[in-house]
Parts: sequence; structure tokens; C-alpha cells
Amino acid sequence: MQARILALNASYFLKNGGHFVISIKANCIDSTMPAEAVFAAEVEKLKADQFKPSEQVTLEPFERDHACVVGGYRMPKKQKAT
Repeated sequence: MQARILALNASYFLKNGGHFVISIKANCIDSTMPAEAVFAAEVEKLKADQFKPSEQVTLEPFERDHACVVGGYRMPKKQKAT
């Protein structure tokens, strides 16, 4: 759900090549799955919506079952050097 909300907001307010930060709380998405599996599923949803995650860190020991993901949105393709 959190990735979907980010995708909807990005489609309205974030320009191509813009950057995002999302904090994912695993227990709010699915408390029956391990947190790492929830994080991986949310990152895959982001990738499907044209986000390119560049870094993911857990917030342990400060917050249990939380992760922060940063990256770019609709990143332009890199030009090949000639």
C-alpha cells in the first residue's frame, strides 16, 4: 500500500528524473511475513512503477521492522559515449 501511495503521488507531483524517499513499516503492510520479505516486495512494486531504488537501509536498532528506500523516478536513459 505504501508503494502504491508513493506511485500515485509521484505521477502527479514528481518530475521525470526526480528523487524519492520512502519509509516502509513492514508490520503495517503484512505482519505475518518476515520484514525482509515485505521490504523486497515493496521494492519490486516500486520498480514496476518506474522507480529506480538506489539504496535501502533498515532503521534498526532505532525502529524495529522499518526500512528507508531512496532512489529516482522515471530516470532518463544514460547516453552511450561515442
